[in-house]
Amino acid sequence: MTKVLVSGACGKMGCEVCRAVYEDPELSLVGVVDISHIGEDIGESVGLGKLDICIKNDLEATLNELKPDVMVDFTNPSAVMNNIKTAIKCGVNSVVGTTGITVDGLEEIESLLKNKNVNVFIAPNFAIGAVLMMKFCEKAVESFPNVEIIELHHDQKVDAPSGTALKTAEMMSALQKKDIFELPEKEILKGARGGKFKNIRIHSVRLPGFVAHQEVIFGSKGQTLTIRHDSIDRVSFMPGVVMAIKQVQRRKGLTYGLEKLMDL
Repeated sequence: MTKVLVSGACGKMGCEVCRAVYEDPELSLVGVVDISHIGEDIGESVGLGKLDICIKNDLEATLNELKPDVMVDFTNPSAVMNNIKTAIKCGVNSVVGTTGITVDGLEEIESLLKNKNVNVFIAPNFAIGAVLMMKFCEKAVESFPNVEIIELHHDQKVDAPSGTALKTAEMMSALQKKDIFELPEKEILKGARGGKFKNIRIHSVRLPGFVAHQEVIFGSKGQTLTIRHDSIDRVSFMPGVVMAIKQVQRRKGLTYGLEKLMDL
């Protein structure tokens, strides 16, 4: 049994992770941490009934007390780096779904993991369909170099663009050919053309009603190609999260992206 602690357990993703871990016969939910609902039973909070697992708010003390095999973090961009550092300090492997970690942050994590017997897995998106969407886009850009990304998320998501959009743009830009049509810049309203990652425009939408969605539009003479993925329920991320929990102990150092676990 892999012992799991969930950080950010009372958030929407954290609640789903608690349920997924509890229901998997190979995993054991041993502790939860959050800044809200402290002292309450997490089972009653997520609809599983009383589990005798109280919500705590001191991550380091809880990690040292419970000594889990894996910490799963779904918190927020302002807290995630400190949480990862705390887990490394405590000798606990991490699976991280919190977005907003910068390139410098990834490099810092790699540095902290040197000569340590602890691993970190980070993914911008844990939906298997989203990973396939990114791989399909990577193939499509070889023939359709003119491309833009539209990502749509719920109104509580604080970072923009999404980690998935940035990862998709990074993957495509590495294979993008040079014959890209460049429209002269003439924004009447600043930002109307979105942000830009190398040669790829990214547009972010934040509205109530959405969960996580991404549409990648390719344009060529006389035709367009659209590749889209929709997560309509947060349960769509759980197979990927569970996969990462079960594999992180065997993945040395820092692993970035669910595709690494899917051998794509």
